[in-house]
Amino acid sequence: MNLAGTALVCAVLLCLNGAAYAATESETEFSAKVVVVLDGDTVLVVHKAAGQHAGGLMKIRLAEIDAPEKDQDYGAASTSSLRQMVWHRQVRVRTQAVDKYGRTVAQLEVDGLRVNEEMVRRGMAWEYSHYHSDRRYIALQQEARQTGRGLWSQNNPTPPWIWRKQHTEHKDASTVLSPGDYTCGTKRRCTQMISCDEAFYYLNVCGVKALNPQRDGIPCAKLCAGGS
Repeated sequence: MNLAGTALVCAVLLCLNGAAYAATESETEFSAKVVVVLDGDTVLVVHKAAGQHAGGLMKIRLAEIDAPEKDQDYGAASTSSLRQMVWHRQVRVRTQAVDKYGRTVAQLEVDGLRVNEEMVRRGMAWEYSHYHSDRRYIALQQEARQTGRGLWSQNNPTPPWIWRKQHTEHKDASTVLSPGDYTCGTKRRCTQMISCDEAFYYLNVCGVKALNPQRDGIPCAKLCAGGS
């Protein structure tokens, strides 16, 4: 092959590599709308490009942090804090991994605000150094602790990973993967829902308002009690 031919082949290979890299980037970073806040570190988003997720619904676990469980002190406050930041908002999702429950582990950003870090700064979640080496999270937690923000207003708050060991009967609903086929269909009543996740999907994505007569954002109270 002459020099010109070699150059052409190299140029084509570079283009192909660039295209592959761009495809990888698009899969690991994307925009999505938060339709459900399950707790202080887990949300459901609609990501239409995620063909492998039924109906485009994807469960996101916020990376680098661990929020109080709902039955813990500040569990409800943590959920409320995250909801205030992202609920019904378009967020930037930067994925890092998929955990053993099938959730996408990711960083969230909304209007330039780094949501994962903000939860720690507000004292609404623990930084989780076991899974990262980012000193920013440690510094933010120290700041929140020194100023007594959020859960740090307590004398000796119990980290959620310890609380879960102490409450082995506790079942974290945010880690449960429902078998439902999340597509908008003919279902209109809570008795037709097979899971809380499906009820949230029909309420927020399909617009079935009859599932939430209280208009508090939580559908099918009996089905979702304690888990949404």
